[in-house]
Amino acid sequence: MAIWIFSEHGSDTALELLTKARSLDPELSVFHVGPLDVADAAALGEHGATTVYHLDPGDSLPAAGAAAELADLCAELKPAAVLFGMGYTERDVAGRLSARIGASVLANAIDISVSDGTVAASNEILGGSTMVTTSAASGDTPVIVIVRPKAFAAEPSGGAPPTVVPVTMPDLGTASSAVVLERHVEESEGPDLEAAAVVVAGGRGLGAAEKFAMMDELAGLLGAAVGATRAVVDSGWVPYSYQVGQTGKTVKPNVYIACGISGAMQHLVGMKDATTIIAVNKDPDAPIFGVSDLGVIGDVHSVIPKLIEAIKARG
Repeated sequence: MAIWIFSEHGSDTALELLTKARSLDPELSVFHVGPLDVADAAALGEHGATTVYHLDPGDSLPAAGAAAELADLCAELKPAAVLFGMGYTERDVAGRLSARIGASVLANAIDISVSDGTVAASNEILGGSTMVTTSAASGDTPVIVIVRPKAFAAEPSGGAPPTVVPVTMPDLGTASSAVVLERHVEESEGPDLEAAAVVVAGGRGLGAAEKFAMMDELAGLLGAAVGATRAVVDSGWVPYSYQVGQTGKTVKPNVYIACGISGAMQHLVGMKDATTIIAVNKDPDAPIFGVSDLGVIGDVHSVIPKLIEAIKARG
């Protein structure tokens, strides 16, 4: 059963999906949207891709054209499944592709299996407390699977550079007429949140925007990235790019330090797979302690300054 992976320039999700897909199909194809240089193609090959269909949309918004071109390729080559990550463009293309070809969508997957023409995706519900598996038969149309980030670790297999097949952006009239006029890159300091080995995250328990400076200081001492809960970003204390959780980013660091975070289910699903979770909260019944490896019951405004002081004292 042929497995295809959707790849977007600037995202490493395709490498994670390729790593998993290697156990399902030795001949993997990638549909890549955006610029593709030699290093990008080599990375896809190292992780298992044998063929890369490359669509460069230029300054056009890619989703409509990518879905149309991918639909044509699926009709011609009939893959059993197409795997997507959960980025904005990825979900946009997946939805449009489903509508175009009438394909089933299995969403929020953290594991995938294929057997006898059936694709199965496992996902967590009720804040991660229950696992369910949903199956869909692959026939003339592929099954579309949308996978949560960090569900699989990206591991190269030493594969050869893939064959790159250029495909063109179709003219869909007004549906493909929108173009990007300007791009703004948000400036950030410290490690990337999704790739950091250590994350220091603050919640509503910090009390005020100015108190979030403690998170920055602690993260700086630990070489960590800074995260936040939805309540914090909704309040405007920090940018939305800091958000960890169901509607934010999924992180899987070696150490996650949760400061003043109660542990709502929506936040837990974005960080509960960290290797070690340390929580500081004055409420002994806070749900965050249910997933923590180390819990400190205390006022974050007393505990964190003492921790910062102790780290500085150790040089």
